[in-house]
Amino acid sequence: MTVLRLNDIYHGMPSTDFRSRLDLKLQLESAAAQDPKTATSIYDFSATDIDGNVVSLEKYRTPLNYSQFAEMHAKYSERGLHILAFPSNQFGKQEPGTDAQIKVFAASYKVRFDMFSKIDINGANAHPLWKWLKEQPNGKGFLGNHIKWNFTKFLINREGQVVFRYGPLADPIYQWRIAGLCPD
Repeated sequence: MTVLRLNDIYHGMPSTDFRSRLDLKLQLESAAAQDPKTATSIYDFSATDIDGNVVSLEKYRTPLNYSQFAEMHAKYSERGLHILAFPSNQFGKQEPGTDAQIKVFAASYKVRFDMFSKIDINGANAHPLWKWLKEQPNGKGFLGNHIKWNFTKFLINREGQVVFRYGPLADPIYQWRIAGLCPD
């Protein structure tokens, strides 16, 4: 699984009225193609969640392993941290199940963050969002843009721009604390 995290610890969510207008706009635009070459932020993309619903990432405009992410979500979600999980079987075949099986497996780790349908992260069939993320100035990898392994993470600001790309073993909360960005 590769994870995308959105962080908006210091800012509130949009108003309910805005959300209603946004939902209507997204319904009207749901058939539009997603083009990673013309996208300006992650909010230009949609993905199918694990239940088969198309979800616009506009919903998140405002942030290892399943249990670590579940803990982070529980601790920081009220401050604006969103964790978006995109399972992929491209890394040692670690996500071989169906979406329903992955959802059950994740639930055993008390996952409460949003999970999306299994996708390709690399290659010609990579989801357009991931193509875009990897091409952003702060989304480029250490040895090329190819995602090397599960649990690669992207920190996204409230404007939908990539702030930092973290490797699978990196603990972003630890790094945020060192930089003075984490409130506790």
